[in-house]
Amino acid sequence: MIELTKDDSGLWIVTINRPEKANSLTEAMLTDLAEISESAQDARGLIFTGAGKVFSAGADLDEARAGLAISPVWERLSSAVAALPGLTIAALNGTLAGGANGMALACDIRIAAPHAKFFYPVMKLGYLPQPSDPARLAALVGPARAKLMLMGGQKLTAEEALTYGLIERIVPAEDVLSVAREIAADTLAAKPEIATGIKQMCL
Repeated sequence: MIELTKDDSGLWIVTINRPEKANSLTEAMLTDLAEISESAQDARGLIFTGAGKVFSAGADLDEARAGLAISPVWERLSSAVAALPGLTIAALNGTLAGGANGMALACDIRIAAPHAKFFYPVMKLGYLPQPSDPARLAALVGPARAKLMLMGGQKLTAEEALTYGLIERIVPAEDVLSVAREIAADTLAAKPEIATGIKQMCL
């Protein structure tokens, strides 16, 4: 349910492929995502996307109730993504919900389809968000807007997400992956040490 393709250019594309369940994430899927991210040190670029009309609905509900909602695997994944030296892009083909926010927030760039919605109803479900997520969210949208999502339970449209700084661009749904590839092109063509150096200078 997690698919990985690698281009000769050094671009890795990771696809969440469970559209019949809105790409909800099981512990096995999260472990696969974490292992891929941890092994991607040589990737010049890494793109996350989803199959179908939803990027990810977050945790699989049955597994969430059984303990996945508080599993350390979420933080393992987002930490691995944040630590990568290459350019990381969340190509959000649709809605981003719940714990799936973590991997997208850890990416360098986020682009989204116009129909995408953004929400993180963790408090309503009785859980704390994963440790790094609130700070990454607040760094992008500001503390008050982070609380709007995490404490107010508000669902953002793609237009609001763009205005707030949660995403960098809205693109047609059918073009999300191709635009992500286009954004990665200069990084893939550059000397690795230059690309990595620029990324470090932007921190």
